[in-house]
Formats: sequence, C-alpha cells, structure tokens
Amino acid sequence: MSVYDLKTQSLPQLKGAGLKLSASVMENPFLLGMIAPKLLRDAGIPAFRRLNFDEDPCYTPVQGFGVNNGTDNDGADPNGLLAEIEAAPGKGRTVPQVGVRAYAEAYRSKEIDPVTVATRIMDAAPTSDSGPRGMNLFIAMEEEDLLTQARAAKERIDQGKPLGIFDGVPVAIKDEFHQVPYPTTVGTAFWGNRPAPYDAFAVERLRAQGALLIGKTNMHEIGINPNGLNVHYGPVRNPYNLDHDTGGSSSGSAAVVAAGFAPVAMGADGGGSIRVPSGYCGVVGLKPTYGRVSEYGAAPLCWSVAHVGPIAASVEDLVLAYGAVAGKDPRDPNSLRQPPVTVAGWNTPDLTGVRIGVFKEWNTHCDPQCSSSCNAMIEKFEKAGAEVTAIEIPELDAMRVAHCILILSEMAASMADHKDNRRRMGAAVRINLALANLVTASDYVNAQRMRKRAMNLFGDLYNTVDLIVSPGSATTVPPIPKGFERAGWSSLSTELESMRYVFPGNLTGFPAITFPGGYDAKGLPLAIHAMAAPWQEALLFRLAHVAEAVVERRLPGNHYPILG
Repeated sequence: MSVYDLKTQSLPQLKGAGLKLSASVMENPFLLGMIAPKLLRDAGIPAFRRLNFDEDPCYTPVQGFGVNNGTDNDGADPNGLLAEIEAAPGKGRTVPQVGVRAYAEAYRSKEIDPVTVATRIMDAAPTSDSGPRGMNLFIAMEEEDLLTQARAAKERIDQGKPLGIFDGVPVAIKDEFHQVPYPTTVGTAFWGNRPAPYDAFAVERLRAQGALLIGKTNMHEIGINPNGLNVHYGPVRNPYNLDHDTGGSSSGSAAVVAAGFAPVAMGADGGGSIRVPSGYCGVVGLKPTYGRVSEYGAAPLCWSVAHVGPIAASVEDLVLAYGAVAGKDPRDPNSLRQPPVTVAGWNTPDLTGVRIGVFKEWNTHCDPQCSSSCNAMIEKFEKAGAEVTAIEIPELDAMRVAHCILILSEMAASMADHKDNRRRMGAAVRINLALANLVTASDYVNAQRMRKRAMNLFGDLYNTVDLIVSPGSATTVPPIPKGFERAGWSSLSTELESMRYVFPGNLTGFPAITFPGGYDAKGLPLAIHAMAAPWQEALLFRLAHVAEAVVERRLPGNHYPILG
C-alpha cells in the first residue's frame, strides 16, 4: 500500500471585490467563527490534531542536526574560499546571462568599468517599468549611492587592488534585509520609515567583497505567499512572459537575475521563497542549511523556517555568492552550530558514486510537463554516473500542515505589533494572517514535534541516498490573473501546487536547490529541485553543475545587456 498522502486542493481563486470582501469576513470574529470549521478542514488541521506524537518538540531545525555548539567565528574565510572557487571554474555549458567572472574579467581588461555599468543599470531600470505591464523589479534604487559605490570600485580596480572577484559586480538585495542607506520595507506600505541603521550580515559580507549593491528588489508583502504579487509596488512580471507570474516571495530578486540586471541577488526562503521564483524565472536558487547563513539584519518574520540564500544566473555564480555569505556570525546563535563551509567538488563533471532518491508518486503528482522534464533530467544524471533508487516518504501531508502552522503562526506573531496597519496590507495577506488566528498553541507545539519526526524520516533516507530529486513545482509558470489590479489576487490552489516539493526543506532545515530543467510548450522555464542532508550544499552544487552542462538555456524576451 502506498504511503503517499498529498492531495490536490481545489480552492477558489479570489481577486478584486471578492478578495476584499473575503478579507473583511475573515477579520470579523463572528463571521470567522461560522466558517472556521470548513477553513480548518481545507487546511488539514483536524486530521493533524488526531495524530499521536512521541517526539519532543524541535523549535529550530539546528537543534536536531547534532553539530557541536561553539562561540568562535571559524567559518570559512570568504576571501580564501572565493579565491579557491575563482581558480577552479565550472566546466558546464556557458549560460546566456552574463556572470560574475565575465564582469571581473571585463573590468580587469579595461573593456568597461563599474561606473559605466552603474549608469547602464540606472538607465535600464525605468525602461523595465515602462508601459502598462511594467516589470516592477525594484522597490528602490538610490542612484547617488550606486554611483558612489561604482566610483570606489573603479578606483580600486584601476589601482590594481580589487577586493576580490565581486568588486564592482552588480548584486541586488531583497527588501527584507537591512542595507544602508535604504529603508527596509519588507514589501509593505508602512515598514521602513527611515534608512536602515546597519547592513544585514549577507549584505555586509557582499559589501566587504566590493559588490556593487544596485538596489532593493520587490517582493510579496511580508513574504507570506509564493507569488509575485505586491499591491503597493506592483506585481513582479516574469521576464520570459510579462503576462505570467514570477513566483515569490523573492520575486524581484529572481527576475532581476533573469532579466540581466545582476548575476547574483539575495533572497529569503520560509516556504520556497527562493526556490519557487528561481524556478519560474529560469535561474538557480539555493536555500542553504538552516543557520548556514546568518539571519542578522533580516526582518524577523518566521524564525524557525527562515533561510537566507543566493539566487544566480549560473551554478558558478551561486557558488561564489554562497562562498561570500556562508559561515558563522556571533550575532546569530543559530549560525554558530555549523561545520566549516566548503564547496569542495562542486564542479566535478560527473555524478559517479552519487545516490539519487526518487519518490515516483510524488514526482508524478504534477503537470505532465513538469514530471517529463524531471524524468529526462534523472536519466541524464544516470548517464553521468548517478545511482537512482526508488524511495518512499511517509507523512508528507502532516509535514505540509506542520509547515503551514509554523509559518503562519510565526508571521502572525511577527506582525502583532502592526495591528494598526493591518488595513494597509493587501487583502490576500490579511486573509492569511486571519487564518493564523485559527491555530492553537497546541497546534504549534505539535508542529514542532512533527518537525522532529520529519527530520528523523529524512535522516533515515539519507542513510541510503545522498540526494532527493523532484520537479521544482507541481505547476508550470502560472499566468497573472486578469482583473487583479484593484485588490490583488489569492490563488491558494496554485500556490500549494508551487510549494509541493519545497516545503520539507523549510520544515527540516535541510539544504535544497532549484535549477533549470528546460522549457514548457509556451517557452516558460521548468525547474528541477533537489534536497540533501544538512551541510551538504557542495553536493547540491555538483548536481546542478552537471545539469547545467546538458540543459538548454535561453535568454528571456525581456533582457537588459548591461555588460554589452
């Protein structure tokens, strides 16, 4: 008998006046009480409440990783690690987007300089927003700050003293992270009334490498849904087709990379928010192991499922960005319980000795184009030397519900001090926060117990396989609903489909990656997803690097050749 228990949810799509009315109903205690039983059933919470747990709660994934605690800051030296990566380039197919190495080489050869690059970015950004279907990639771009950075990078490079391979290379930052001199809005209309007082850890690390920090990228409001909607700054449109979504919540970061504004952008992932948009936009995204990249300076939204990670044009760019930002930070205790950062073997051109686990029923519970792309990629992995093994993963639905309980509860708690601004939030965001009011303290504790069970289940699997490979999403890139303009949209069925393969990584804290797997019949990107055991990011890079050597990559129709 099959252990697979995930079901396709058929939930209404809401937009316009209907969406606003639904938000008002959900925020009325009396009306919410009347519809609560159905909402709870739809979410699977009554069935979750009937489960029996023997496990102790695990309040953050790092508690279950078994890594010795330490208070030193002996993570990998970013300069040394980046030099190691730079000296051993990838051997895969050249991707069409311009990468970090191309920028560095163009600067060193004097073909172009960072000031010219900054000027081109400032000229292109308004163009990308023009017309009725503007891409809405950025929330903010401070031109004087950008030029100041560019002039400093040019001077260092002219003097033969670059800070490293990132010096002068454009990098974009999701507006969930502090970055001087920008406010941090988290995609809202009320957060970030003054400039950030300091840089977030990841921003600090990139700035120390000389990265040209070009602006703050658009995101789904407070990151609560995996789509590109933002009613305040406009929906982020997919560079491959402006009538289609980017996924979210790191929507702007993924689209900026796909559109050519930067080879690297930083994102955050509480429930697929790096990996879903990376997949929809045809680029590469990493959710590192929980605690691998410090959360210092990131908005406190969902503490126990949140991850900071890079999005990049190529696997090599992703590895470089990871090398720049991974490691211990005394200001984030969760980052101190990790082994040294390594990317050893990331560019190995084959998969000899690598064991890949495939859960067939899970992998085929999706659009046929998604499963066909994944199956074709798995065949390529076998030809590259991988051993493919059939596996089963029990209790996936309970894991889904546990993740939903955790992220909604923690986001509701993070927004508790902003109740006076609730009406200033998008209707879809208000609905999700209202749903969190139906979750009890017992639900939250049992979700943490389910986390421990899930970590044990996946831990047992990783005794027999090294990687678990699946499609990146259960749906092809969805269109942006028509008629959303006044209030936005809520399409919970589509959003659950987009998260089908990504939520276990957030619940368990295990590292996961999304990388391109071809294109659908409309020419929109398809993606592959892989998850590994804790601290095995290098193995994920190796898998994605092998895929990059054999998969077709195309530039999107909306692309800006910043380097020329």
